[in-house]
Amino acid sequence: MGAVTDNLDLWAEALWGTLVLFLVGGLIALVLGTIVGAMRVSPVPIARAVGAVYVNWIRNTPLTLVMFAFAFCLPQLLDQRIDALPLAVAAVGVYTATYVAETLRSGVNTVPVGQAEAARALGLTFGQVMTLVVLPQAARSVIPPMMSVLIALLKNTTVAAGFSVLNLGSIRSWLSERGENQLVVLLWVAVVFVALVLLLAWLQRYLENRWRIAR
Repeated sequence: MGAVTDNLDLWAEALWGTLVLFLVGGLIALVLGTIVGAMRVSPVPIARAVGAVYVNWIRNTPLTLVMFAFAFCLPQLLDQRIDALPLAVAAVGVYTATYVAETLRSGVNTVPVGQAEAARALGLTFGQVMTLVVLPQAARSVIPPMMSVLIALLKNTTVAAGFSVLNLGSIRSWLSERGENQLVVLLWVAVVFVALVLLLAWLQRYLENRWRIAR
């Protein structure tokens, strides 16, 4: 326990960095992924093409390279210095949005086509059909895979450790400078991640039970 109790300040900063990456990056991923997912099923060919290019390009690029582009290329293009944490958050969000989009697209495909056609026959626009008819039903079927995407996002936050962002992925190197046993530190990092994943698993069960009753 000494590795934790003797370094509570550093553990608090590392946990905060991980939570910021996860929560803010997850919010970006959900919003952007929903937009891209809607583009992927849009009746407009250009929108579908743009969505497909974005998903196939970003999803097939390693997260490390995406984060490298945000950490080093973006500040050069903007010609100004930007903190590492916001850049890492943006990189994680943009990368994870591709998986959110594909998860939502798979959920949309589970909704009977007749419901969307009936909604369009009533005069609803594509945006209204998606937000009022299709997405609410699709969201129920994508809770488990979407939670898997968020769990992957949580673990992917450790990649930011290689870009000067203090989080649970980089705390080992920081504590090694204080003379702490690195193996013990890694075991505690694993314990924290297991606890966070169990919390997400509980949230998944809660949402599934709540939405099952709402049907």
